[in-house]
Amino acid sequence: MKKIIFSLILIILFVIGGFLLSRKNTNKIKVAEVAHSIFYAPQYVAHSLGYFEEEGLDVELILTSGADKVTAAVLSGDVEIGFCGSEATIYVYNQGEEDYLVNFSALTKKDGSFLVSRKKIGNFNLKMLEGSYVIGGRKGGMPEMTLEWALKQNGVDIKKVNINTSIAFASMQGAFIGGTGDFVSLFEPNASQVEKEGLGYIVASIGELGGIVPYTSYNAKKSYIEANPKVIEGFTKAIQKGLDYVHSHSDEEVAKAILDYFPDTSLSDLTNIIKNYRNIDAWFDTTDISEEHFDHIQDIMKAAGELDKKAPYDKLVLQK
Repeated sequence: MKKIIFSLILIILFVIGGFLLSRKNTNKIKVAEVAHSIFYAPQYVAHSLGYFEEEGLDVELILTSGADKVTAAVLSGDVEIGFCGSEATIYVYNQGEEDYLVNFSALTKKDGSFLVSRKKIGNFNLKMLEGSYVIGGRKGGMPEMTLEWALKQNGVDIKKVNINTSIAFASMQGAFIGGTGDFVSLFEPNASQVEKEGLGYIVASIGELGGIVPYTSYNAKKSYIEANPKVIEGFTKAIQKGLDYVHSHSDEEVAKAILDYFPDTSLSDLTNIIKNYRNIDAWFDTTDISEEHFDHIQDIMKAAGELDKKAPYDKLVLQK
């Protein structure tokens, strides 16, 4: 009997010791995410299915609306990793920051916003925006710049379009519902919510019109990446697993995996939204950021009048 009790005590001590050791070896990482959107499904899959834990990372996602606020959080050390448009890292570098931000992992490759009209329009084309009022997003932000790029590429006289850039990203849906504008650019689930409530109609995908860019990617300070290569490697592996899952599973399976992250969205609606993003080929296959795609995002910035000189790819994208 004493031998049995002794054996049980040893097993309990072994289990407790293993648990404490695993906790000790887990890196706590804070990530500032620019928005909470189904557009970032692979990230939530990685978080939900334990892919970060498999890499020894305890990841906390913190909503930090606006790419400018994300970069401020990373630069100040409030978070270790930022998740936003890679244009934000270009702004930081060109402003002369010594410990600038480096992009190390891509997630989305197109703009994730949809153009929503107040009125139902048949056979919509972008020329119809001439003479209209559009809530476009923050000036210098990727949603607004990609919208401008798409308009110019499709022969729209942008001077004839009243694009409001003064409304904060988080307030765009509310402003539109409140009666401001003829059109608004919204991410999901906001765009579908507006349509479901009969307050607007999705007429176009901005992402399909803007081309391939490292639209949202993960970044960290150069010094942090140099000091924590294993963390960056593990984080990137977890995101790659999330991308692989999304590409190899059905819309409903992905929706079920991330349903808890969107409690106000039904499984049916979530499945349809994921289908919409899959249809526009929203997610990269790998976390790699090519020089061609990084260069294209700078072309969009220059066309919007927000970039005087291009930033070097080899400095702002981690070479793997």
